[in-house]
Amino acid sequence: MTSNLSEKHVVTCFIESGGEILLLRRSQQVGSYQGRWAGVSGYVDTTPDEQVLTEIREETSLQPMDLELLKKGEPLPIEDNELGVRWVVHPYLFRIKDRGKIQTDWEHTETRWIAPKDIDKLTTVPRLKETLDRVYPA
Repeated sequence: MTSNLSEKHVVTCFIESGGEILLLRRSQQVGSYQGRWAGVSGYVDTTPDEQVLTEIREETSLQPMDLELLKKGEPLPIEDNELGVRWVVHPYLFRIKDRGKIQTDWEHTETRWIAPKDIDKLTTVPRLKETLDRVYPA
């Protein structure tokens, strides 16, 4: 397949607690998909395994000891012709020990805990349900 899309690797992390997953609404200050719901995510600057921990710390203030890795999924290619990007999404699923520790940064305006089956009821970043399906259930 030949494409003029630039390829960008990103991590998307879902945080689970009590059968629900955490979604975050993207602020107007982020570079893409403003106002849409997403997991903790970001561009891969190092390796996906290192980057996911960096993004979790930056976006939620959680530390590695606050979380347990449940599953790392196969990367999912997502083409966005409007943005001219072929995203390669590296999905992860973590379980949190204490929901009360989450403090979001400027990248998000709202958080919501939802049942995974309800993900399609929200306006999300492209193919978020398919990304979630790569890791949930663990």
